[in-house]
Amino acid sequence: MGTSTDTDTERSAVGAVGYPLGVWAALAAIAVANGALREIVLIPRIGEYPGHVASTAVLVAAILLVARAYFSRTSIAYSRAELLSVGVLWTLLTVGFEFLVGYVEGTPVSVTLGQYDVFAGQVWIAVPVALLVSPLLFGRLLSD
Repeated sequence: MGTSTDTDTERSAVGAVGYPLGVWAALAAIAVANGALREIVLIPRIGEYPGHVASTAVLVAAILLVARAYFSRTSIAYSRAELLSVGVLWTLLTVGFEFLVGYVEGTPVSVTLGQYDVFAGQVWIAVPVALLVSPLLFGRLLSD
């Protein structure tokens, strides 16, 4: 049997990974709801491109709000490396999810990759960037 310190350390290590996975799951649900809002409300009212831009802005704002809420309330003291790891994890899960959905829907990889082409006016890249930097931004900002 471990001491209470060993148990606390193990629990913190599990929480350091497990809680951010739960936060990402919540972010994924928000992203799906945002996609529905975009398709049902925004695009019919303001058009395809403005709808995508507005939807991306809403999702980036939601990511920042959720990350701020989580890191302002967590009792876990994340190191800089852990915060960067959380950002990388969230980004990889999101990009992987996008490609998986595209594959299931039969969307060519070139079309999915095209969503990241800022030179073609695509703004989606702001979402993975927000996912990557928000843990480090709020984890450090709110811990100091």
